[in-house]
Amino acid sequence: MTSPENILLRLSPRDEAYVYGLFDELEQRGFPRQHQTPHISLTFAPTLEPRVVELAQQLLPPVIPAEMRRVGFVTFGIKRKQTVAWLLEAPTELEDVAQQLSSANPEGRGGRWVPHLTMGLRLPREVVPDYIRALDELTSPHVKSLTAERAVYWRPAVQLAQVLTP
Repeated sequence: MTSPENILLRLSPRDEAYVYGLFDELEQRGFPRQHQTPHISLTFAPTLEPRVVELAQQLLPPVIPAEMRRVGFVTFGIKRKQTVAWLLEAPTELEDVAQQLSSANPEGRGGRWVPHLTMGLRLPREVVPDYIRALDELTSPHVKSLTAERAVYWRPAVQLAQVLTP
């Protein structure tokens, strides 16, 4: 299965390095290695329509960079493999833009957006509680927020990341 095209937010270099460090520590504790680049998805589709990308280019520059507050954990998935993520709270202006982009995307979720940063992808269901516990233990209490530094249009089929914000 090919990953979808995505309008996403990339973290500051400092925050990205911190997340990669957590991935390393979790692997050292025996959990599956995480290979994904840390990011926050705004909207995605097998192929994004050009008008959605153009809208993102118009709407995102005034709201990026943005501080995203960590407010808890969330799990996604109802089958054997599940995803663990940090649930994030976005500034109102960014939330409004994300909802507009999702609404404009025919493959989107209407005006809904759940801001999150995936910390554990495709985890066996039985390790999810231990994974969350370990992630909670390893995460510094001083890391209360992350900086979404730039917006990108990611096209995995051609491995192309087009930066949408200066």
